[in-house]
Amino acid sequence: MSPNNVKTNILLTGATGYIGGEVLSQLLEHPKFSSFNITALVRSPEKAEKIRALGVLAVIGSHSDETLVEKLASDADVVIATADANNLVASRATLSGLKKRYEATKVQPALIHTSGTGVLCDTAFGKYATDDIYDDLNPDQIETLAPTQPHRNVDLEIVAADKEGYVKTYIVLPSTIYGISTSKLVELGIQNPYSIQIPALIKNSIARGQGGVVGEGKNIWPHVEISEVAEIYVKLLDAVVAKSNPGHGREGFYFAENGEYTFSVLGKRISEVLVELGKGTNRDVTTVSDEDAKVLANYGLASNSRCRANRARSTLGWNPKKTTDDFYGSIKAEVEAVLKRI
Repeated sequence: MSPNNVKTNILLTGATGYIGGEVLSQLLEHPKFSSFNITALVRSPEKAEKIRALGVLAVIGSHSDETLVEKLASDADVVIATADANNLVASRATLSGLKKRYEATKVQPALIHTSGTGVLCDTAFGKYATDDIYDDLNPDQIETLAPTQPHRNVDLEIVAADKEGYVKTYIVLPSTIYGISTSKLVELGIQNPYSIQIPALIKNSIARGQGGVVGEGKNIWPHVEISEVAEIYVKLLDAVVAKSNPGHGREGFYFAENGEYTFSVLGKRISEVLVELGKGTNRDVTTVSDEDAKVLANYGLASNSRCRANRARSTLGWNPKKTTDDFYGSIKAEVEAVLKRI
């Protein structure tokens, strides 16, 4: 983005979270790390101190503090937002700051924003698998998504900002992220190493001593391993800095997936692990109660969400290795980790 002797200013939100921490860990190991001025917005003074020791500027505050976020964004060439896919206030403040950046420099800054494939959710409630598969190389198809879909209101605002011309926007949509992070930031006690979606299902299963599904568990979701999803953010940053102009705006949706899983198979795998660990007696899967189903639905665990991550592969050279077998194989470690935390 800048001459070789000028550093790229990067603002990262969510640096202590599951995704953001993984992204920051990879940036710390980046061969061009010395050419980055990274600012991380964090809530914890203790974690801020640890982050500063890594050569990263840490600002203590909340991404919901509009004035602070706007100011930090106005100083950034690139914002990587990983804190909250649904925070419209934070996104508007970020865009406002980036607009000021553009007005001051006449150079378009970049926003790499985190959404999620929850935006593709349907109302299957476990009763069927959909044939609707979204392709991120097909912006016309993505534009058929209703504005009432999860994350969609924020995504639309970001795309509209790109259309205005003052910022180039890139939206990463992780699917079910799995794997317990072992990054440098986890070792230092900075990053949350755990996902949300699968542990929610595991906690429900532990309470009943058996893996469960909503309805018949016929619904399907994609999956992606934590370190591999972080690679998309880094590759996007590389492309932005190199001015290679990857798809942005309406052509800037990047799904993150490397295979799919069916909830009935996942539920059975959880049952098997619970039996192995002496926490269950039945290797089959059962239908959860209506009350539990409503809770699990909040995590997308009752819906279908199907997509293909063709854009990151074709335009960024993203080449994930972890397969569906790896996904199912990760469940034992996830169950053990949940058992330790409850």
